Amino acid sequence: MIPVWRPDPESIAKAAQALQAGRLIAMPTETVYGLAANALDARALARIFAVKGRPFFDPLIVHVHSMEQARTLVLDLPPKALALMERFWPGPLTVVLPRAPAIPDLATSGLPSVALRYPRHPVATALLRQCGFPLAAPSANPFGGLSPTRPEHVAFAFDEGVDAVIDGGPCEVGLESTIIGFHRGEPTLLRAGGLALETLQECVGAISLDPGRGGDKAQTPPGHPQAIEAPGQLPWHYAPSTPLRLIAEPAAIADREGRGLLSFRGLGSTRGYLSVEVLSPSGDLIEAAARLFSCLHRLDAQGLKGIDAETVPDSGLGRAILDRLSKASRRPAN
Repeated sequence: MIPVWRPDPESIAKAAQALQAGRLIAMPTETVYGLAANALDARALARIFAVKGRPFFDPLIVHVHSMEQARTLVLDLPPKALALMERFWPGPLTVVLPRAPAIPDLATSGLPSVALRYPRHPVATALLRQCGFPLAAPSANPFGGLSPTRPEHVAFAFDEGVDAVIDGGPCEVGLESTIIGFHRGEPTLLRAGGLALETLQECVGAISLDPGRGGDKAQTPPGHPQAIEAPGQLPWHYAPSTPLRLIAEPAAIADREGRGLLSFRGLGSTRGYLSVEVLSPSGDLIEAAARLFSCLHRLDAQGLKGIDAETVPDSGLGRAILDRLSKASRRPAN
């Protein structure tokens, strides 16, 4: 179990010193807790992959503290990318843009583009400004597992390799950022996340849902999976250690023995389930998104035979929730 530090100026200064020395610090963001390292230090980036057990072909998101810092890390900034950044930064939006030479290959898995985000959590912003350099910060959990939305999720996930987690409280959004790529200047949804697609479209118009339109893939390095342009695009991810299956509604499930239920609104009979977690009794998708990983962490800790996860509406943040549950349900059997 790694130490938990208070989010005070002394701890932030100590964390910045550790990051400058090439070590790892878990930091809060409004989406999930991230495992941070100096994004310009290839050796520090290698530590992220080693500690998480993350495959080297899965690129990292690089976090910045300002628009000005972001501009130094890219070669081109399409007008629609700039419009989204000006409207939604700081916040749960990641943009994938042609990278500047300063970005190590390891941060981008050899791709010619870099994923950038400007988080709005005050602790993350303070740490980025204290450091002065950008931070690569994938979710602070072993690769493929449930994302951490509370400091204790991080503290219990690692025995070594991480200096500390800074306690920023529970994450406000609770889902990873939405990732938008740009093919010939036009936006494409690469990962649904904490910012609804409909909200983004109000800013720039239509956003393609098809990530397979050339772009970075034309320059994919040898040995790199062709489908991967950004984090979170692997077939399975975000999974509890307990097997999870996605269901339309609990009423249709007869086999409940030894199982837990992740219910959207808690409607209908839950008799026979050993444990039940409700995402939002009022059906609020924002509340459901914020509670998703915490509810799954609680179910996963109970030694259940399996988890049944009820679907949610496929709109707004429901699209991101369904993405996470669908990928969790595909986790290979041990």
